[in-house]
Amino acid sequence: MNEDKFNREGEGADLDERVVFVNRCAKVVKGGRRFSFSAVVVVGDRDGRVGFGFGKANEVGEATRKGGEAARKAMMKIKLDGKTIPHEVNGVFDGGRVMLKPAPDGSGVIAGGGMRPVLEAAGIRDVVGKSLGSKNRLNVVKATMAALQQLRTAEEIAAVRA
Repeated sequence: MNEDKFNREGEGADLDERVVFVNRCAKVVKGGRRFSFSAVVVVGDRDGRVGFGFGKANEVGEATRKGGEAARKAMMKIKLDGKTIPHEVNGVFDGGRVMLKPAPDGSGVIAGGGMRPVLEAAGIRDVVGKSLGSKNRLNVVKATMAALQQLRTAEEIAAVRA
């Protein structure tokens, strides 16, 4: 039934879903420990649309499902220049800071941590990325999304200057 909800709008079947990380939290109760899980999930169509979601539940599968649903709802369109990004950009979220630079054809995605799943799901094939600050993967994912939102095409920049 969940598949029907996403396929109604023509989405879901061709989306690339990646789990960035799963966090386990423990609550100590009288009988022992109760575990709960949170998951950060990135979803993209590999053609300029990407989103991320954060899901929490008592089981890993349920947390990733909730994160995937939240990511599909939060998808946004980003500007691409062929297989790379149009210009250098910096993104900041809390302590997470990222720097993204366009790269020549054939370079591949030179980025790690939480940046790589976001960039690959968005369909960016040639880019250089550097995470500067916090290594917290949730904040790095949010900083990468903030950086991608700042991208503008050459035509948009020329229109603003004219």
